Amino acid sequence: MVSAADQPRPVSGCHFRQRQPAGGDNSFTIRAPSGIVSARMKKILLPLLCFLAAARLMAGDRAEDTNSPGCLIITNFVSAPFPHPLRAEGHQYKDKFFSAAEHYQDSHVALFVPNGFRPGRKVDFVVHFHGWGNHVTNVLEKYQLPGQFTASRRNAILIVPQGPFDASDSFGGKLEDAGGFQRFMAEAVEALRQRGLIDSARLGRIILCGHSGGYEVMSAILARGGLTAHIREVWLFDALYAKTERFAVWFDHHPGRFIDLYTEHGGTKDETEGLMTALQGSGVPYFSANETNATPADLRNNRLVFLFSALPHDEVLQTHQTFRRLLETSSLPAR
Repeated sequence: MVSAADQPRPVSGCHFRQRQPAGGDNSFTIRAPSGIVSARMKKILLPLLCFLAAARLMAGDRAEDTNSPGCLIITNFVSAPFPHPLRAEGHQYKDKFFSAAEHYQDSHVALFVPNGFRPGRKVDFVVHFHGWGNHVTNVLEKYQLPGQFTASRRNAILIVPQGPFDASDSFGGKLEDAGGFQRFMAEAVEALRQRGLIDSARLGRIILCGHSGGYEVMSAILARGGLTAHIREVWLFDALYAKTERFAVWFDHHPGRFIDLYTEHGGTKDETEGLMTALQGSGVPYFSANETNATPADLRNNRLVFLFSALPHDEVLQTHQTFRRLLETSSLPAR
């Protein structure tokens, strides 16, 4: 019998049991309602701090949300997507040039541990990849990811790596290299362990999700990231532009759930309808519906799910709380 003293204690805020590794101005922790922020990033993070305080009030009726939605850490990773040799000279897209100095040097990674999280023998993760013209702090705030994650009551940790910083580019940097995702997740686990937020270094379930241009790095991770056996679900938020064969190979050889949400004008409709036609021709069952009509049972009980959204491309993550809905119906355990 396990004594009460041996039971894992839920996380509440950012009260580290061990000293945080040195990170200078490039590593910081946010606590709501009072923030600890590096001076260099303070200007960027003020809107996010306001959002976290609002999310706390929104979730105030939940017993575990005593101080904030959770613990948000933003720090540098050696294994982060960038910098990368293939963007050492920057990137040209049509008539616009994105310099390496401005768009491919940021190695920040956000790790969000929701209040009430209970570390166990294995740790489950959701890894989200942003699309074009975006950066980590904006993604967290604009799409309300911490609030939706905490409200879902899933016992997992959210990770959002910085991709191309405010650039028109889908390249995933080091996460597209062979074994790159395995190295990335090992560094994430160690960062959390050193801060005393988890005790185990063993990976459990991993869910990959991405918006828009995030599809490319996700497809590379499935093909050669080194942790395919741990990936239990793949969610594309208006993101199936290409690399469809990689996603099809994954769900053909693995039992996990695949969700493709698409819109009328987001550029993903033709590719999605082509995939559904191919599945139908092969006799592979799938579920298709308008996202607002899909019930929790529909989402739980179907392995291949195609959801049409009438929302604009940039609103599919947050307007209908779709991120939260997919979390609630996922394979992740509840807190």
